[in-house]
Amino acid sequence: MSPIALSAADLALAALLVVANAALSLWLSLGLHRQLVVAGLRTVLQLILVGLVLKTLFALSSPAWTGAMVTVMIVVAGYEIRARQERRLAGLWSYGLGTASILLAATMVTVLALAGLVQPEPWYAPRYAIPLLGMVLGNCMTGISLGLDTLFSGAVRERAAIEARLALGADRRAAFENVVRRALRAGLIPIINAMSAAGLVSLPGMMTGQILAGVDPLTAVKYQILIMFLISGSTGIGVFVAVFAGARLLSDARHRLRLDRLSPANDR
Repeated sequence: MSPIALSAADLALAALLVVANAALSLWLSLGLHRQLVVAGLRTVLQLILVGLVLKTLFALSSPAWTGAMVTVMIVVAGYEIRARQERRLAGLWSYGLGTASILLAATMVTVLALAGLVQPEPWYAPRYAIPLLGMVLGNCMTGISLGLDTLFSGAVRERAAIEARLALGADRRAAFENVVRRALRAGLIPIINAMSAAGLVSLPGMMTGQILAGVDPLTAVKYQILIMFLISGSTGIGVFVAVFAGARLLSDARHRLRLDRLSPANDR
């Protein structure tokens, strides 16, 4: 069964839904109409561009070009992690912490999937490597962003409690325990919700796409289970690395709280 082709008219008709949302925002004075239209246009342009790039990469099947695409994806993911934090580390760590965490987590899990589970030929085949990495990166990015934002905001909010524990002789690990626990929970809750709702509340994107493309539903289910577990693993690794490293950077070797290492909240 071949997939049903979509015409430009079909997409234009679907785009009317975005226009309707923008009109509703304008009518209710929500101030979101411009953002909705711009976001819709960006969606079209970005996805068309990515489609053309992927078509070229699939034809080349070059490890160098695949590596270049992977690098761009990780660099952009690191920037998005930084941008989503209300409070963040000052200097290079504002970008480096999230980028290093997602690089470690996503690369480790994606290589495991390609070399040990899916096993395409060659193992770096862009048709498999880039979509797998993209799904892992997107979800891992969300988890790390929420974890770091919760950690840094919580450290500022609970400054007095943390300093009191340190003054009473607690080490920095014990002093940050409550803040770190909440940050880890915040980072992991989205993937827990996604796994809990899969199949009952929602049909995940990869599974839906494969079914629409004519793949047997049970085969699509197997791939979706694999993806969900890969996302869970990468998110867990990324969130744990980012949060524990972030808590360590908010203190020093003398076990003092160093909120001076955070940039001001309005420093966007």
